[in-house]
Amino acid sequence: MQFGRYYEEFEVGAVYKHWPGKTVTEYDDHLFCLLTMNHHPLHIDANYAERTTQFKRNVVVGNYVYSILLGMSVPDVSGKAVANLEVESLRHVAPVFHGDTVYGESTVLAKVESKSREDRGIVTVETRGHNQDGTLVCIYRRKVMVPKQAYGAAHGGEQPGRPQPTGGA
Repeated sequence: MQFGRYYEEFEVGAVYKHWPGKTVTEYDDHLFCLLTMNHHPLHIDANYAERTTQFKRNVVVGNYVYSILLGMSVPDVSGKAVANLEVESLRHVAPVFHGDTVYGESTVLAKVESKSREDRGIVTVETRGHNQDGTLVCIYRRKVMVPKQAYGAAHGGEQPGRPQPTGGA
């Protein structure tokens, strides 16, 4: 399985469909809320959500949806990244609910060579997340600094830092 891409492997206009999707459970959502100290009742109090919101049920916290999509994109986009530089925009377009499955895809919008380091470049992608019905739920753009193939060769190749097995049974 490919894990990330070198700068030379990105093509403007290419679309990467991230697989598999992720079904969001109530546990996932509540744990993320508690870990990040987001205690808004819209996300963790079913009674509150049922009685006071237009959706009549808990809405998955948006930053978790973004995090799922970001994680999904790593094998296709940033698995070899030197740095994540910027999230240019982030929009939550429609709610995600417990039991929904989120799917993502990223489109390469631009690529430019680094002005300060000749062994890397900057790639801009737009990632779109949809639920199981195809409804767009989240869209964001980010810039990632990725190495060129020469950088990879100089720093250990495809799996830098992986130890060589010794001995045997």
